[in-house]
Amino acid sequence: MGEKNGAVYVREFDPQKDCSGIEEVERKCEVGPSGKLSLFTDLLGDPICRVRNSPAYLMLVAEMVVDKENKETKEIVGMIRGCIKTVTCGKRFSRTGKNSNDPLKPLPVYTKVAYILGLRVSPSHRRMKIGLKLVSRIEEWFRENGAEYSYIATENDNQPSVNLFTNKCGYTKFRTPSILVQPVYAHRVRIPNRVTIIKLTPPEAESFYRRRFSTTEFFPRDIDSVLNNKLNLGTFLAVPSSTFPPGSWVGSDNFLADLPESWAVLSVWNCKDVFTLEVKGASRVKKVFAKTTRIVDRVLPWLRLPSVPEVFRPFGLHFLYGLGGEGPLAVKFVRALCGFAHNLAKEKGCGVVATEVLGVEPLRLGIPHWKKLSCAEDLWCIKRLGEDYSDGSVGDWTKSPPGLSIFVDPREF
Repeated sequence: MGEKNGAVYVREFDPQKDCSGIEEVERKCEVGPSGKLSLFTDLLGDPICRVRNSPAYLMLVAEMVVDKENKETKEIVGMIRGCIKTVTCGKRFSRTGKNSNDPLKPLPVYTKVAYILGLRVSPSHRRMKIGLKLVSRIEEWFRENGAEYSYIATENDNQPSVNLFTNKCGYTKFRTPSILVQPVYAHRVRIPNRVTIIKLTPPEAESFYRRRFSTTEFFPRDIDSVLNNKLNLGTFLAVPSSTFPPGSWVGSDNFLADLPESWAVLSVWNCKDVFTLEVKGASRVKKVFAKTTRIVDRVLPWLRLPSVPEVFRPFGLHFLYGLGGEGPLAVKFVRALCGFAHNLAKEKGCGVVATEVLGVEPLRLGIPHWKKLSCAEDLWCIKRLGEDYSDGSVGDWTKSPPGLSIFVDPREF
């Protein structure tokens, strides 16, 4: 006897037989509104590419039993991806005085957190509680693997997604970072002579981030895995040329022991080898205008005119993460680092450079971006997965007020 027609079953993704069905659902879900620009994502044949580099991950698919030509078959109608990692959720002060030589220096408080991304339900199968079933099943896996919290990121104006998670799944609105996107021009961005940019080795970068950023919200405990990943293109430090002329680098430990008045740092992640993007729905006039700006920029690079990148064909991006800095010139140093990252993206053939920061991030002023390409308010929602966990020294993280900064893990962008 066959399975019930119309029944929906959730199971783990099988790369041997599910790829074509998943691509079909992705294609159906990314049909944009008529007459408007839409952003399409190509996962380059790897449906789990956006979680593959996480410490633990899972992808589930929803199958529906259907009759086609009097033959019972199963059709993939939805999917969801999730991953688990340990991140900073707060900070505390040492009561024993064992925190190095400074008992007043804050220590990170870590928690195991799960992240949901890539929830898709075929448009013809919505309003059938398939999305709810997928979320419930992946939350079961989160709990089984010890995750204390689960969070998701969605567009603030994506009302169906917001309603699903906040009204039906028990999530609460938590943080509202901004995704800032800068196009890659045909010309190189000039870096000021007063700034020296130093590339840190992965061990130096790890030491730097752990000592300066480990108490930042969402800082990954396995930062060493991130920095040593083949997709990480490097960590770059901007310092005053007057203090650190080229060739005078003393190492991160010595640098941290005697910081200059101003400095800034960021790392670059190569998303181009994970997925590509494409803008569809543009009119012929817009395409011709964009092409004209690129031609002018390429022929007259000394004018340094902003040009629209080739976004109407598949293009790659670099993601900037781990941004930080201090001092009166920190904003200018961040701008210099972003210029350096732009030039690196140009060399690698990328169309845009992107980053994600909180709206109140002090260094945001130094991040060049185009408003039309950026998302002013992304929405992160969070849920506590169990009430039997210890509150620890930060209490219930879901109720904590936002700080000035967050650490966005590039593995999940």
